[in-house]
Amino acid sequence: MSSEVLVSRPHYDSRAVAQGVLKESPVGLEVPQSSSGSGTTGYRSAKYTPAEWFSNYHSILQQAGTDHHEAQSIQRESRTLYQDTEEATLKTQTEGTRLLGERLQDIHYWKSELQRHIDHLLTDTETLLALKTRLEKALDATETPYAITTDNLNCRTRRLGPDLVQDRVEEELIKEVDLIRSVQDLLKRTTAQVVTQIKLNREAKHMLELDWSDKYQAYSFDDHCGRHSNRSPDTKHHPGSAAMQDQVCNRSSWMKFSQDNLNKPCRRNRPPTVSGQSAAELLVEQVLQDTTEDLRVQCSKVDQAFSQRCVELVQAKTQLEMKLTETLEQIGVQERNILVLQKAINNKEAPLRVAQSRLYLRSLRPNMELCRDEPQLSLEGEVRQIDATLTSLNQQLSEARSSLSHLEESRMALEKDINCKTHSLFIDRDKCMTHRKRYPTVSTLSGY
Repeated sequence: MSSEVLVSRPHYDSRAVAQGVLKESPVGLEVPQSSSGSGTTGYRSAKYTPAEWFSNYHSILQQAGTDHHEAQSIQRESRTLYQDTEEATLKTQTEGTRLLGERLQDIHYWKSELQRHIDHLLTDTETLLALKTRLEKALDATETPYAITTDNLNCRTRRLGPDLVQDRVEEELIKEVDLIRSVQDLLKRTTAQVVTQIKLNREAKHMLELDWSDKYQAYSFDDHCGRHSNRSPDTKHHPGSAAMQDQVCNRSSWMKFSQDNLNKPCRRNRPPTVSGQSAAELLVEQVLQDTTEDLRVQCSKVDQAFSQRCVELVQAKTQLEMKLTETLEQIGVQERNILVLQKAINNKEAPLRVAQSRLYLRSLRPNMELCRDEPQLSLEGEVRQIDATLTSLNQQLSEARSSLSHLEESRMALEKDINCKTHSLFIDRDKCMTHRKRYPTVSTLSGY
């Protein structure tokens, strides 16, 4: 045993010291004092009294009971907290799963609406492409009527003389040229409108496809999220995922964005009619129908004018030919008349010579025998009569020759005019009307 002196120490509760509360010693507990006797110095210096011993273990028992009750209280609170948090967590997770299901339904609805509008735009664009092809074919088909009409006008400029007239046929042909040009301009403008609409449809379709693609990815993510459970092996911690992300839209702005995307194509395209046709399709159909009808009506007017003109030319040619026949007959009769008059004049030469010879011989009678007796008077009258007859015959012959000359001029004019009518009839009937048989049909002008 050590010879050092052991000093007693006051009793402290170590838990109280740790908690910052110092418990005082029980009242009446005396601190043992060292004995003044030198014989007991080594035995009593480090000993506690019985009261201290009892007080110490009673304090330990009391502290253990307090800790026991505190542990039981914490355990009851833990069980309650566990049950409450488990129920709340399960309820929150169930609510999140339900909300994810509703979100999937919303996304599916908007995705279906986008797909429906995309399909509609695709169908509308295909229809517009078909209409554009029809318009281009119809525009190409108008080149044939234009070539026919201009060729008719050029051919009719080669008509001869008096037949080179600005008749109803030429007026209708000029109207047809103007109509074809206006139809071509209208078809070009309509084609440009259709091309613009096709471009707008493709832009709208691209925008809707982007939105559809975003919703498809969002649906896949949310569907995957909805399939997560507490037993899912592919879940892991993402501490920063619950933080609010920048530029995140709310539900109302999300729905407005999708609705705006659906409304933009509707604003660009007027809604379909009861028959299911779009406004552009109805416009193109109406334009093609109107232009085709106008061209065919004008073509009928031109053909009718040509037919009427040919009838007039045939009638005029027939009349001219009849008059030419009569003129030729008159020329023959007049030529025979001239021959008769010439023969009559020639027949008067011999009687005139006889009468003049007689008068000449009787003028040689001598003296008183040269008297104007009855033979003399008769011969003078005969000469005067023959001269008057010759004068009359010569005048008639001159008139007959003048008439024959006029008849010849008429014959030449008739023949010339008949040639003109024949040439004009050849141009109008054999060239122009034959060429116009190549005029496009209604289906061709309609773009089919």
